[in-house]
Amino acid sequence: MYRKIILLLLCCIYFDLLLPAAPLWAEEEEGKSVTEMASIIVTANKIEEDIQKVPQSITVMDEFLLEEKGITDVPDVIREVPNMAVTESASGNAVSFRGLNTSTFTNNNPVVIYIDGVPIISQYGFDASLANVERVEVLRGPQGALYGKDAIGGVINIVTKTPENQWHGMIGAEYGRYNYMQGIFNMNGSLITDALYMGINGKYEQDDGWIENTNTQLSSDGNEFDKQQFSGYLLFTPTDRLSARLTLSMDNQSTSWINGYGLPAGTDISAFNRDDAEEVDFDMPTENDVDCFSQSLHLSYAFDAVTLTSTTTHKKRDIEGNFDADYLSGTYYDGLIMYDYSETETYTQELRISSNNESGIRWVGGLYLDVESHEQGPYGMQYPYYDSSGTFYGNFDYNAESDTDSTTYAAFGQAMVPLGERFELTLGGRYQHIDKEIDLDMYYLPVGTTGAPYFSFSEEKDWDVFLPKAALSYRLSDNWHTYISYSQGYMPGGFNYFASSGTTEDNSFESQKSANYELGIKGHVNRFRLAATLFYMDIEDVHVYKSDGVNFYTDNADSAHSQGVELEIAYKLTDTIELTGSLGLIEAKYDTYDAGNGISFDGQDIENTPSYTATAGVSYTQHPGQGFYGRVDMKAAGETYFYADYDKDFVKEDAYITFNAKIGYRTGDWDVYVYGKNLTDEEYIVSFTSNTRLSRADFGDPLTVGIGIRYHF
Repeated sequence: MYRKIILLLLCCIYFDLLLPAAPLWAEEEEGKSVTEMASIIVTANKIEEDIQKVPQSITVMDEFLLEEKGITDVPDVIREVPNMAVTESASGNAVSFRGLNTSTFTNNNPVVIYIDGVPIISQYGFDASLANVERVEVLRGPQGALYGKDAIGGVINIVTKTPENQWHGMIGAEYGRYNYMQGIFNMNGSLITDALYMGINGKYEQDDGWIENTNTQLSSDGNEFDKQQFSGYLLFTPTDRLSARLTLSMDNQSTSWINGYGLPAGTDISAFNRDDAEEVDFDMPTENDVDCFSQSLHLSYAFDAVTLTSTTTHKKRDIEGNFDADYLSGTYYDGLIMYDYSETETYTQELRISSNNESGIRWVGGLYLDVESHEQGPYGMQYPYYDSSGTFYGNFDYNAESDTDSTTYAAFGQAMVPLGERFELTLGGRYQHIDKEIDLDMYYLPVGTTGAPYFSFSEEKDWDVFLPKAALSYRLSDNWHTYISYSQGYMPGGFNYFASSGTTEDNSFESQKSANYELGIKGHVNRFRLAATLFYMDIEDVHVYKSDGVNFYTDNADSAHSQGVELEIAYKLTDTIELTGSLGLIEAKYDTYDAGNGISFDGQDIENTPSYTATAGVSYTQHPGQGFYGRVDMKAAGETYFYADYDKDFVKEDAYITFNAKIGYRTGDWDVYVYGKNLTDEEYIVSFTSNTRLSRADFGDPLTVGIGIRYHF
């Protein structure tokens, strides 16, 4: 079915563009005023280019659109992108895209955030402040050639504002249902005219949550959270050729319990209801604190023909988490907890040289180094110990302590070569070498006691890979381009850091690889902008896991594939009204997946992947920057499968649709607005887990409304 839909859409687009009398190519009538769509400049290839000339699928949101839609964090950005989804939880933000999911035992997402040169890969702390953003570029498809080893699915490139001599800034606040509060600010300008600039920005959020914990011994706010994000920089430009930017950022997020509840092991997904989640009995304190502190130094010098840049980063992430063992009460697990403490420190260095040509042959190349240390522990859970006769021997700690070190060396390059007047060839690649080693001790001891580990595991592995990229683009006209591309993606392998027995082979997993094929068209004419992509992806050695409720095992599913279409449109109906929309259709399946014990998932839909995603919006702006404005947005997600380990099966959640709206008034430098999210109070499940300990469902947020104010200066 998807193949027929995809071919029909693509054929319609191409025939519509190639017909000589097609309206898209019609000249503007003399004397008739037509609103032109503004060009969009991106840095996807680490040089500035017009988005319509870049031979890959890209979603771009500028500062105005982010403010208009009330987007203040990365998860909200993700929900705007075709075939991309995110699950927010106390364990972080897990991303899925085109059938690629968060890697178990590395916790790395298939999409990487880059902000001021600092990569954010892990699902823990997978967010960034948007308080000082010029635009967000979401590069869809593998980006390993230029962006490294973990960008198997894509990159979210956050481009911050370039300061001016005059000081500018913004300060704002929001208040909403469930005692939601947000404060946001940014300001930047010069300390020394044309030479030294400074900027600071930050955001604070807190929410009491929509779940009430009925346990009178603990907080009644069942899923409260608070988050702080602060960043500052100094930019030194002593000459027109040299610039140096030092950026410091600090993020902290604290979450309590979950956006759902647990039921006894084996309970089917159909038994969960959001109404039941509004009042639950969590019997153990649950809080997960994630602290991130990063620094980056970006140096750039422009010679006559080339520009040399250096980006040095350091990032430290600390996690302290204690969790209710089963998110319900009245079970054997009452009074028991799960726990996750870790410290990760990463240093990166990139040296890059790029041509300064604005036309003709353009190229970029460089070297990259990444060194990371990860200390995990205590990490595990408390279990009640019963023998086969039902005799209780007490509660035991199942705790893993490990140190994992990894080093990555890489060389990369890419060139864009014109072929005649209409064709352009892009060729690129990245060679990288990765070393990883682990030292792990597993303990199984009565709660509150100490002793020797009962299992230890030490190993070292390395991987070498070359990630090619090739694209051929064709200029249909000045405003319309089409392209075909091929690129490879890569997610490094690793080790099981909750290993309790077995060999090196049992406790390690291979790197996940993807080969992505795209055929696309993009462009604009007058009031209309369109981007359409047809893709097919082969995926090998998919990172998966097995568990028996206590032990967790690493594994790779041999092969999988995904195919689909992505469409984005914008149409300026009048000078004051704009229509926007996006659609992602996908078929993502395991081709070969031997789950052991005679269980095969060959042909099964890949979990956490909605069969479609769609958005549609209409916005009204009375006057640019002044007067009334408003917008209504629809978001939809198709049927989604989740893996239920208890039954060794996959379960399906139905499709859902939500609506958001925002209405405001701008006067002078002031902006006052009201907003509503999930206006129809749609009930839907965003994640589901089932093992021998519990079944658990997390829900999307219910109807929320709020008011906000911002002042720009």
